[in-house]
Amino acid sequence: MEPLLEGSLSEPPGVHTPYTLKVSVNSKQVAIIGGGIVGLATAYRLGERFPGAQIRVLEKEDAVGRHQTGHNSGVLHSGLYYKPGSLRARLAVEGIRQMAEFCRENGIAHEICGKLVVAADETEVPRLRDLEKRGAANGLEGLRWLDGGEMREIEPHVGGVAALRVPQEGIVDYTAVCDTLVAKLSERGARVVTGARVRRLRRLGATWIVETTAGEFAAGFLINCAGLHCDRVAQLAGERRDMRIVPFRGEYYKLRPERQHLVRNLIYPVPDPRFPFLGVHFTRLIHGGVEAGPNAVLAFAREGYRKTDFNARDLADALTYGAFCATIPRCAGTSCGAPSAASYSAVRSNAWCPRSSPPTSIPAAPACAPRPSRPKASWFRTSASLRGPMRCTC
Repeated sequence: MEPLLEGSLSEPPGVHTPYTLKVSVNSKQVAIIGGGIVGLATAYRLGERFPGAQIRVLEKEDAVGRHQTGHNSGVLHSGLYYKPGSLRARLAVEGIRQMAEFCRENGIAHEICGKLVVAADETEVPRLRDLEKRGAANGLEGLRWLDGGEMREIEPHVGGVAALRVPQEGIVDYTAVCDTLVAKLSERGARVVTGARVRRLRRLGATWIVETTAGEFAAGFLINCAGLHCDRVAQLAGERRDMRIVPFRGEYYKLRPERQHLVRNLIYPVPDPRFPFLGVHFTRLIHGGVEAGPNAVLAFAREGYRKTDFNARDLADALTYGAFCATIPRCAGTSCGAPSAASYSAVRSNAWCPRSSPPTSIPAAPACAPRPSRPKASWFRTSASLRGPMRCTC
């Protein structure tokens, strides 16, 4: 009888999770469904921990990172908002450190530029103070409270009454990260198979058989990193689908080139505690340009990157999900509604950038990502130089 290897699938240095993975030396074949950044990073770390494992990443598209990974603003979050002591908080704090280190070692475009979280008026100051305490409890370094004058030394065009400077926040090219991960995996002997849409999962004794459009793959271990379709993949594996993906398309605006000087780095609002979103924010992109947004609009398809995209199965799946339907009455009459959200966001954005003037915006291309079942508050229309609906964050 061969010994067992023991270790955690997602346990970075200094982070200890309550579960472990026991892997027999005879069970080295691992299939990871999903070639986004989560699937690729999982394969990368798993290969480090078990160098002898035969790892395959199965991606349904013709290239990796085509969905959530490739449709976001490229922000590196530092763990400011999460409950102290939670796994999410610990992974965020350690994750940005590991990502920055990976980018430096591999020459990937990134920048730890920091951000401001701005209180637009005095009513938001207590919530901003709570964020400061939460960030400190999560181990963020260099947090700095700023009054109006101090924050305008960093962002000259920002409005509001106070801000929290978060230096451990950054921007990155996630597509380049994925391309590098693919190269690293190939060097280690792992396979990334594209065009491999999973059609069926079945057990053959202790082995999983993954039937895909690129052929069949056998594995002793199956890891679901399927993003927009992870609930359906879980169901294929025999799991109950108690939770579902409900797709929301986030739409952004892009500042015109002549107005991009209004935003130097990242400017965020104090989050509304009624909703699990960060609110409308300004984001400088790693390859140039500044975005403002997003809102959150129910998408009619899980991969509904355009307003006209429609998938009857996806829409029916969302509308028959009880947890989603239960949120609709709660949002009635709040800033989740399009008209009130439009006014709300315009007021907030003018508070952040009061010195801007119209017309300074143009449209950009929308995109989609899975969202929790509660819609996001903030439909961004402002005189602060925007350029039309853009993409969503993940």
